[in-house]
Amino acid sequence: MLDVAGELGLWMREEREFAVATVVSVGGSAPRGPGAALAVDSEGTAVGSVSGGCVEGAVYDLCLQALETGQSVTQRFGYSDEDAFAVGLTCGGTIDVLVTPVRGQGPDRTVLAAALAAAGRSEPTALVRVARGPAELLGRPLLVRDDGTYDGALGGHADLDSAAAAEGRALLEAGRTGTVDVSADGSHCPGGLTLLVETHIPPPRMIVFGAIDFASALARAGKFLGYHVTVCDARPVFATAARFPEADEVVTDWPHRYLRRTTTDARTVLCVLTHDAKFDVPLLKEALGMPVSFVGAMGSRRTHQDRERRLRDEGVSERELARLRSPIGLDLGARTPEETALSIAAEIVAARRGGTGVPLTGAHTPIHHDRPPAEPADRARHFAAHSSAPPENGSGRGEPPPGEPPPALRGTTPPWRESWPFPTSGLPSR
Repeated sequence: MLDVAGELGLWMREEREFAVATVVSVGGSAPRGPGAALAVDSEGTAVGSVSGGCVEGAVYDLCLQALETGQSVTQRFGYSDEDAFAVGLTCGGTIDVLVTPVRGQGPDRTVLAAALAAAGRSEPTALVRVARGPAELLGRPLLVRDDGTYDGALGGHADLDSAAAAEGRALLEAGRTGTVDVSADGSHCPGGLTLLVETHIPPPRMIVFGAIDFASALARAGKFLGYHVTVCDARPVFATAARFPEADEVVTDWPHRYLRRTTTDARTVLCVLTHDAKFDVPLLKEALGMPVSFVGAMGSRRTHQDRERRLRDEGVSERELARLRSPIGLDLGARTPEETALSIAAEIVAARRGGTGVPLTGAHTPIHHDRPPAEPADRARHFAAHSSAPPENGSGRGEPPPGEPPPALRGTTPPWRESWPFPTSGLPSR
């Protein structure tokens, strides 16, 4: 439900009646993961998606039925090879869907409205609902905040709400949506109830250094991918909001000084497009020692070699240099700023999801990756072992090797907890 919080928040304010279908769990190759949602109002208007098109029609009908009956239901959709036209996932996977009607005025609607409003304000939010259990509990909601407080009631045993709130907070701290099995009395004995916990956390940051035309295109791509985008440049004539209308903020400061003072976390993406050693070297020296998810720098291969030499002279270790993705982007043959931004965005997604960056055509690797991404050096070595062609721009071929995130990224602290709101004022004067 939080997947379409913006639209549903508007429907709540307009006092519409609607039903929401939410993916509870997936098996095999499913197009969308837990938390994906499709909502239908009483006039038949639909927003969202649960399967990318495979079973949308059937789920749409389930939503209309739930609106009529007022009852929450669960339904499994899987692949059917007996009838090519049967409702199912042609990709061969399975999804379990929870359909919840939101009608009239009542405590459940109040809890859902509060959860949607909190998500709309980018506040850390967990929404817990009963996805499997007695019919009278199915779909009942609980709103959990990051401090552990909660609103609502699941309607079961007195200890169930506190147990559900604890589980919701745990998944919220991990920034993960998923299911938890508990007993009807809130203990963790097998059987009983399955709780769907949807979480919403503040968007990750993308900081683009260098106020050039490529940065403008990358800012648009970053917003499309859901990042909070900052553009930073030391030159006031170039670092203007008018030149970067899609960016959330435009900062005039020396890049390395801004990076040192601003807030980052383990989901932050840093893209260095300054292409000038006096900016690049001090900035990358800072960036490569920080626990961020991605550090990439633009430039030719000759520029990259010179940059690496300068960084070594500055005391940057080989382990830190191995984190640098340079030249930034996948080999798409990009020429224009927009094509280059697509190339960079593709590498960011591949790094985040553990993809290889090679065409899916003819490949025998999973389409959807659940493993952690490999570091750039690991990807290059794996490429060399599985292909006769040289790697380009850090992209490999074949299945990526199992890997762990860099040591700086390991830990138990929630990656977003100390990183919101992002500072937008009070920057040091030059």
